[in-house]
Amino acid sequence: MVDEPGYPGFIRVIWNEHVREITDLAADERAALMRVVFAVEQVQRSVLAPDKMNVASLGNMTPHLHWHLIPRYADDAHFPGPIWSERRRSVSAETLALRLALLPQLEQAIVARLQGAD
Repeated sequence: MVDEPGYPGFIRVIWNEHVREITDLAADERAALMRVVFAVEQVQRSVLAPDKMNVASLGNMTPHLHWHLIPRYADDAHFPGPIWSERRRSVSAETLALRLALLPQLEQAIVARLQGAD
């Protein structure tokens, strides 16, 4: 989980070995990585009920293979722009607290899903 204020549930899936691009992986490694990315996204959607998911592999500043999985809501501070764009609105403390309260459930569901994966 990423500590990004205002974005509870933001997760990075990181390949443990230093690899710059997904095509540097063998086909079976790519498939395994993407199974994890897809599983995490499905759990985020199920537990957090975002309006949209942003799933991206950027790595311009950190040339290491990782995926950003960011639950997005129409009322988040930057929607519909990227979370690193100019802030458009404030989000109430109550809304953020409700989303933060779901994180233990999210973590448990991800662990359960990945332990059940092949």
